[in-house]
Amino acid sequence: MIQLRLDTKSGVPPYLQLVQQVTHALRMGILEIGDQLPTVKEVAAALAVNPNTVLKAYRELEYTGFVEGRPGVGTFVTRLPPGPPPNAHLTLARSLSRWLDKARSVGLDDQAIEALVRSALQAHGGLGEGAA
Repeated sequence: MIQLRLDTKSGVPPYLQLVQQVTHALRMGILEIGDQLPTVKEVAAALAVNPNTVLKAYRELEYTGFVEGRPGVGTFVTRLPPGPPPNAHLTLARSLSRWLDKARSVGLDDQAIEALVRSALQAHGGLGEGAA
């Protein structure tokens, strides 16, 4: 089962952090079609947030069509986000992890790595104008 968490310093609303984490888990293959999300009560207790915060996140995920709430049963994954299959993400994540190890071994810190990635994305037509 997915472990949800909140970063109180991120500036991102808690419900949106939950939506992003579930969406990420779907992309990475951590969650698959048919899997059940933790109950609203479980998430609210584990994260010490209002149950309405979790409900808002789950409603947003239902709106996107990724999950379906079944009264009295729970919330279940119904489809994956568009894009490549989760195994493609996992393969790339492993490759990226090795690249990050190399970058750190030559002395790059997080800011230098981020600048390098942003530069590469811009060179390949990513990161639209105004992205910083």
